[in-house]
Amino acid sequence: MKKEDKEKVVAELAERLRTSETLIVADYRGLTMPQIDELRGKLLEHGARFAVVKNTLTRRAAEVAGADALLALLEGPTAIAFLEANGDPVAVAKALADAARTTRVLKIRGGILEGRPIEGAAVEELAKLPAADVLRAQVLGAITSPLTAIVGLFTAPLQELYGLLDARIEQLGGAEADTEPPVPESGPGEGAPGEPGGSPAPTEAPPTSEAATDTEAQAEDTHTEEATDEPETAEEEQ
Repeated sequence: MKKEDKEKVVAELAERLRTSETLIVADYRGLTMPQIDELRGKLLEHGARFAVVKNTLTRRAAEVAGADALLALLEGPTAIAFLEANGDPVAVAKALADAARTTRVLKIRGGILEGRPIEGAAVEELAKLPAADVLRAQVLGAITSPLTAIVGLFTAPLQELYGLLDARIEQLGGAEADTEPPVPESGPGEGAPGEPGGSPAPTEAPPTSEAATDTEAQAEDTHTEEATDEPETAEEEQ
């Protein structure tokens, strides 16, 4: 390869490394060209470009792009899956993991996920996660489930909703009646006896004393004596 061609390849690789926050590195040794083309087509469906690269040129590109974490993965025959902006990292990891199981020769070394280096085991764990569309549906379902309950409440028959509200009001009214003490009934403007606006306080009857009883007894005796003396006076006059 001419020097100019090498410089062109290095520049292209450096640009891909700058623009790809996620990439996965694999050892493709033992794969046939048809197998590589098949894997390249599957990865392209999930938004990743699968490229077989030379380590010497890739190292130079990594140094130019500042991707030092990639240098430790460049050992032996290397192929890199570069994720595009709309790529699905879970689907790409799953496709590579499936190819590693079926071919028994492809080995995942590791990669860079959202700018952070990851090992091969982490890529396999990433492949076990649900796909991006499934994750979006699960998150959307968790967010909208309370809203669904609210919509169901408001779409219920109005008569049933009114009945529930009336029953609740009666329940609350009964609870208040049980907790509040009874208040004596009074007419308008009436208050407690002796208070302003209330009925006058009842007048107590004077106590009956022994002296008053004696006086009444003496009066009865005097009246009896006068009645007894009248006949005698009449006889004397005759």
